[in-house]
Amino acid sequence: MAMRGHPSIVGPAAHGPLPIICPTVSNIRHTPTAPTRARHLAAGQRIDAHRHDDHQIVYAGSGVVAVTTDAGTWFAPGTRAIWVPAGTVHAHRAHGRLDLHLVGLPADDNPLGLDVPVVLAVGPLLRELILAYTREPDDPGPERRRLLAVLRDQLRASPQQPLRLPTPTDPRLAAVCALLHADPADTRTLAALGAATGAGERTLSRLFRDEFGMTFPQWRTQSRLYHALRMLADGLPVTTVAHRCGWSSASAFIDVFRRSFGYTPGSHRRRGPAGPPTVLTVE
Repeated sequence: MAMRGHPSIVGPAAHGPLPIICPTVSNIRHTPTAPTRARHLAAGQRIDAHRHDDHQIVYAGSGVVAVTTDAGTWFAPGTRAIWVPAGTVHAHRAHGRLDLHLVGLPADDNPLGLDVPVVLAVGPLLRELILAYTREPDDPGPERRRLLAVLRDQLRASPQQPLRLPTPTDPRLAAVCALLHADPADTRTLAALGAATGAGERTLSRLFRDEFGMTFPQWRTQSRLYHALRMLADGLPVTTVAHRCGWSSASAFIDVFRRSFGYTPGSHRRRGPAGPPTVLTVE
């Protein structure tokens, strides 16, 4: 049973990017202070749509975390973190067994100077800082304050990464995206997809650039990487993932994955999928 005023954790019904459902403001949970904590989520669990008055850093110590807003989905394995600005309505989803680490920062403490979500590269030092800072969230001592100061410096120096699946607004673009989310291995050209959805290739090409700021091939690669991450986190073999996500060979998949995340997909696999998702409450 979810506690009033706290984001609840529930099991999703689909594998695609998590849609934000916010028909009325009253349905959006409001937790003024963004928590700093670490907790474990089972594969498939999600934290429903909510917002904070603070900024928040979302990091997956293991597994993959996806953060969805009305503008799109940002996804991150253990070499990446997601910046969620204050006031942003967002939901979380766990792929694989997720060690979720959350760092809250006051609204007037914005080391990145950004008011939109973004994925950041996480090097070994920043990773250890996040893990250490979320290990004892109630410690008010001077060592913890110094830890936060170094963490903020590392955030400023972290390169931004293009790991985002924007939400389409044009129904023609949405129809094409839905086809490829349903089957990442679909190899049809943009012209063929347009014929299947009743839109012209030139129109769709323009919509990808105008709405997403990327070409169709770039978007398809982002989508395939998202689905590959969740499949790997669920324990599927690398060759199976490559096939199901549309790469011509396992070696081609490994090359794209390594260039995108800095490590091979084999090192990302988990020992196996978790059981059915349960219903929990964020404390």
